[in-house]
Amino acid sequence: MPVTRWGGGPSWWGRGAAALFAGAGAQPAVAAEVGALPDFHPLLKDELRFPLAWGTSPIRDFRTWRRTARAKVEEHLFVGRDDTPYDPEFDERRGEGDGYTRELVTFSLSRYGRARAALLTPQGSGPFPAVLLLHDHGAKFDIGKEKLVRPWYDDTRQAAAQAWADRYFSGRFVADELARRGYVVLAVDALGWGDRGPVAYDQQQALAGNLYNLGSSLAGLMAREDVRAAGFLAGLDRVDRRRVAAFGFSMGAFRAWQTAALSDDIAAAASVCWMTGLKEVMVPGNNILRGQSSYYMLHPGLSRYLDFPDVASIGAPKPMFFLNGGLDPLFPADGVRVAYDKLRAVWGSRHAEERLRLKTWPDLGHECTAPVQDEVFDWFDLVL
Repeated sequence: MPVTRWGGGPSWWGRGAAALFAGAGAQPAVAAEVGALPDFHPLLKDELRFPLAWGTSPIRDFRTWRRTARAKVEEHLFVGRDDTPYDPEFDERRGEGDGYTRELVTFSLSRYGRARAALLTPQGSGPFPAVLLLHDHGAKFDIGKEKLVRPWYDDTRQAAAQAWADRYFSGRFVADELARRGYVVLAVDALGWGDRGPVAYDQQQALAGNLYNLGSSLAGLMAREDVRAAGFLAGLDRVDRRRVAAFGFSMGAFRAWQTAALSDDIAAAASVCWMTGLKEVMVPGNNILRGQSSYYMLHPGLSRYLDFPDVASIGAPKPMFFLNGGLDPLFPADGVRVAYDKLRAVWGSRHAEERLRLKTWPDLGHECTAPVQDEVFDWFDLVL
């Protein structure tokens, strides 16, 4: 038997892997088309029945179902709950915006470490409604919170932040727009971005794998940290803790509805360009199949119990707004439709249809343009 080699070339492993992932005897062109999906993936899809979903689960009391479903999600985070004192420290580098103040605050995001966040506060007497802003992925790691907050504290990040705002947000900084409208806003880097990075694109999978080896999870850590950030924001004296929302675009949208599902400190959530059925997005060519970036949103084994919209439904009957782009290449229309139908059924079962807003913007790609932002802001004004 030839010696196994990991760097390529003929070997027992190479032939075995080819047979496993491309199908025995498959031609290279077929293997390239199938990509990372094994040839038996349709059978695996058929086995995904999402038995814990509301309406499918044998649990008929909704509150009991919410507790059970949330516990199942938390079980698959592989990161425990955290009650570490926040112990905030406010930086002296304050700034003044148009009707609001800017601060940097460092606090214990988890028992594993502290993180620096941007905090914007409207001028006037509070307490104010608040928004936890959750940044996207975008395979750009040198900036995180700066994708949403104009970085008054760091001239070296100004150009990159403005370029990102121009590309995805019509040139706006969402945090500053919300603060002008009377909201306290908190934005903090996820692990790998900005002050907590930058990680290289091709290091993400190794980072996730190493955390798995340590009995932890990259996606689970991010989920727990987002819940912690929500608790920190809601606990500030300047904030009306009954009126705290989560908002994000792309991966930030995933984080927003996930945080709403896992945190009682979040009263509402708006998610732009991240909602789909899992089966419908697991198709050849989709970005989610590439590994790497997907590990920030991958909770191993959870799909044996709940689909993405099922997890989001744990947040029902909170006010929630899901907005997808009709031209978004990352989320096929079938996946969005399946997810929206599930969400609609859950909120309908709670007689809370008016608290759920589902929209597909026909000419919107994968972006969060000024008209989209304005619609979300107006919705926040209504529900908060």
